[in-house]
Amino acid sequence: MATIKINRNNFFYNLKLAEQKTNDKRKLAIVLKDNAYGHGIFEIATLASEFGIKNAIVKTLDEALKIESFFETILILGKVDFTTYSHNFHITINDIKDINKISQNKNVHIKIDTGMHRNGILSNQLEEAIYGLSSNNISIKGVFTHHRSADKLSPEFYWQNQNFKLIKKDTKKICEQLNIPIPMFHSMNSAALFRCEKFDEDLARIGIAAYGYIDNDDGLFTPDLKPVMSLWGNKVSSRQLKKNQKVGYGGGFESPKNLTTSTYDIGYGDGFLRLNEKDEYVAPNGAKLLGRVSMDNTSFECEDDEICIFDNAKELAKIHKTITYEITTSLNGNIKREII
Repeated sequence: MATIKINRNNFFYNLKLAEQKTNDKRKLAIVLKDNAYGHGIFEIATLASEFGIKNAIVKTLDEALKIESFFETILILGKVDFTTYSHNFHITINDIKDINKISQNKNVHIKIDTGMHRNGILSNQLEEAIYGLSSNNISIKGVFTHHRSADKLSPEFYWQNQNFKLIKKDTKKICEQLNIPIPMFHSMNSAALFRCEKFDEDLARIGIAAYGYIDNDDGLFTPDLKPVMSLWGNKVSSRQLKKNQKVGYGGGFESPKNLTTSTYDIGYGDGFLRLNEKDEYVAPNGAKLLGRVSMDNTSFECEDDEICIFDNAKELAKIHKTITYEITTSLNGNIKREII
């Protein structure tokens, strides 16, 4: 059975680098959406809790329910059932219309569109949102935004910071007028946190950096992170391949010599994105991938009973012309996760 191995020491190392930026691990919120970026939501929640993180961020209510016991607060980014949920679940206001869907005595974070132009209320809707929520006895626990270009060498990062600075000022003013508590503020994702010179917010949302990656432009500081995930396959069969014999669909690989090939129980059906004979790929142990990745199998020039398919998603991301996020989140949730 194929296995995803989660390196505990590497995960803690990455979190410690993030903690150095906030100066307080209680200000870290671990992002666990999409099965913890493919790493396994239960396994990563277990480790994050062990490290001392008290806040988590997920996409769905189902994800929140899986990790409810690990964290003091869980922010749900996507749409949820607005009527029933645990007291430590916080709901995201993604649209001004959301304020009329939430029943009393719930906890919310208002998302502000400061330039991403995706989700969140507009800045000129802030007063309407705060008044509407407070009048319905709904607790505003947070106000936040999301950077669109923190990993890019551009001034847009500073432009959005300035936009959010104005939102903070207006929020405090409105809350003081209504005599309600000032909410926590958070805008920093992984790239933004490591780019900011002085962290001065209440939370930092640590996603891809916790798992060992930041895809920054050249010229931007990139922390020395350590990949947390490695994908392993187990041998299904081996055979001696003679010179000129072919392997796999379409005979995409023709052996230039006599060699040993083995098939391993991982394929694109498991989320290991398809490679073909035009893609040269070598596993961490030096074994060359032979021919095309099948739905459930992949062949390597190797005799080992177990093979590490990858322990760093960057090379595969480059081959597939994508980002590390897609490589890790594509992996099937049914693959066994194991903490090492």
